[in-house]
Amino acid sequence: MEKAIKEVVREKYTEFVEASQSCCGPSCCSPGGIDFSEGYDSLDGYVKDADLGLGCGLPTEFARIQEGHTVLDLGSGAGNDVFIARSLAGESGKIIGLDMTEAMIAKAHANNRKLGYQNVEFVLGDIEDMPLKSNSIDVAISNCVMNLVPDKDKAYAEVHRVLRPGGHFSISDIVLQGELPPQLQEAAVLYAGCVAGAMQKDDYLAAIERAGFTNIQIDKERQLELPDELLLDFLSPDELEAFRRNGTGIFSINVYGEKA
Repeated sequence: MEKAIKEVVREKYTEFVEASQSCCGPSCCSPGGIDFSEGYDSLDGYVKDADLGLGCGLPTEFARIQEGHTVLDLGSGAGNDVFIARSLAGESGKIIGLDMTEAMIAKAHANNRKLGYQNVEFVLGDIEDMPLKSNSIDVAISNCVMNLVPDKDKAYAEVHRVLRPGGHFSISDIVLQGELPPQLQEAAVLYAGCVAGAMQKDDYLAAIERAGFTNIQIDKERQLELPDELLLDFLSPDELEAFRRNGTGIFSINVYGEKA
């Protein structure tokens, strides 16, 4: 099952990279037709070609990145958050982008070649089994990607492993309060859009705690809405009405944690 989920995600995001070549803007064709992204264009280091509109927050806003830090972006896509992080870590820092989709890595490499940054690296790999040394990262960031990882416990254990003692993470992601209808939980297109893979908020935070992190806190939270026209692809009008009544909340959170 986990392998099947990863293949769906890889396929959908490969299709998205290919489609984005002719896209009119960063949010015109997000996987699943879902765009939860926040505006980046006013931030230092912003690169329009690297912004595919796939995030659900601004993890660098709360990442406490300092000059000289080694920063890891989990699920780095075309490099958007990597280039923002580089503007904060400076020439003396090192920024690593990790992604499991070859097409995303290729797009990120192409963007970095145009910029000529020597302290930026993009690595093909799986968040659940990172090809990175233990205790080698100062700050880990991620933008709406951990939802795409089937085993959250394993993923956060890996984040803990690669961080140096005293290191920390700042991750934007989607969580639930209340249950999604089964039709939505099983929808591959919604999994690629980060919704079907969302955990209950308390369970999500518990997974982080089990990984050994301390000082866990939510720096930002906002409620998200799925458009009716998308939900009607999976639910009948009556089911949609019941879903709207049941109080299920879909939230974007930015969560922070430290490795002791």
